[in-house]
Amino acid sequence: MKVPFTFVHAADLHLDSPFKGLARVPETVRERLRESTFASFRNVLQAARNEKADFVVLAGDLYDTADRSLRAQLRLQRMFSELGEEGIGVFVVHGNHDPESGAQARLDWPANVHAFGSAAVEHKPAYRRDGRLAAYIYGISFPTPAVSDNLAARFVRKEGAPFHLALLHANVDGDPAHDNYAPCRLQELVSAGFDYWALGHVHDRRLLHEYPHVAYPGNIQGRSIRETGPKGASVVRVSETGEIRIDFRDTADVLWRETAVTIEGAEREQQLKERLLQAAEEARAEARGRPVVLRLRLEGRGSLHDALIRDSMAEEWLEELREWIGSPDDRDDWVWAESISVRTSSASDPARYADEDGFLGELVRRGLRASEHPEKSQALIREALDTLRKQPQIRAWADAMGEAERSELIRRAMETAAALLRDEESSG
Repeated sequence: MKVPFTFVHAADLHLDSPFKGLARVPETVRERLRESTFASFRNVLQAARNEKADFVVLAGDLYDTADRSLRAQLRLQRMFSELGEEGIGVFVVHGNHDPESGAQARLDWPANVHAFGSAAVEHKPAYRRDGRLAAYIYGISFPTPAVSDNLAARFVRKEGAPFHLALLHANVDGDPAHDNYAPCRLQELVSAGFDYWALGHVHDRRLLHEYPHVAYPGNIQGRSIRETGPKGASVVRVSETGEIRIDFRDTADVLWRETAVTIEGAEREQQLKERLLQAAEEARAEARGRPVVLRLRLEGRGSLHDALIRDSMAEEWLEELREWIGSPDDRDDWVWAESISVRTSSASDPARYADEDGFLGELVRRGLRASEHPEKSQALIREALDTLRKQPQIRAWADAMGEAERSELIRRAMETAAALLRDEESSG
């Protein structure tokens, strides 16, 4: 018979994240984003209080950089102290963003906090608030940012506790979307003898296995448009029979959202205006009082396509949308339109020009051939980007492009060129 207890599993706090690339946003938006990682972590700790958690485990990347900001360290110390006053323990490992080698202020952790070192896997007892032993917690931190060793292989279960929880920052099964630090395999975690693997590093919430549970809670606050949707922590309840229940708690202070708006059926700009406004207001309503950074993606086939692809047209729509939905200074549940991207298609299929003589016909024929044959599409893109490929980031992006992505890029380029040529012919 096990001892019932509750804990909170969080990871990837990235406290004091600078939110780069937002130099042109209003000061209200910039300041709210700057404070959002702290606010979201306060929400995590409030969830621990509300759920009467016995302890909290944090699976790495508490800070955003190896050289932690003093502000982040002092605030974290204070928040941990507040948990200690309520009898809630905290167990911490450090990951690739906040390894032991990073610069740190000489501060004392409160007595309720244990930070695992990087020399070897340690195990520490975790107690319920009434003093009864709930579990052994095992952990190891990153000594440096880029750890290529399989740290999971060092975990060995010790006898003497009713539950065994392993705390690790790692990439399980080589997820290509994340740096392959502390690589390990799911099967070796499952067979290692632990009841719960509390993981960090992957910013999406994932339950990789049940009994034993292997879980990523995701990060607690989105930090860019690539991290949309709910973000938060896991409240984990362990019953006397060993049953495990995981409940997600959304802790994000600011939401990032990308929304598609179709132009299909819209014959007039007034209709598009109404759809953009509706998308913004829906985002506001669904956020339930929280601010939203919103990216709008125009999609679909329609008659407005030719106008939308003209120079600066998307920027003009963006500027006007910001005016319509109001300034972030005017309300707490603001919506900031981050950008509008145009991914629309012409109402008429450019393939109808394939039989024409002249440059437009040749352009369309070549585009159609390339979009239908992977080798030709790759060769065409390489030719088109010949000069730009000298830039490492552009070269990496082009080389990583899949077949469907290449075909879509060629189709869009063909439609855009056809529309511009038609405009030129009509104006001439």
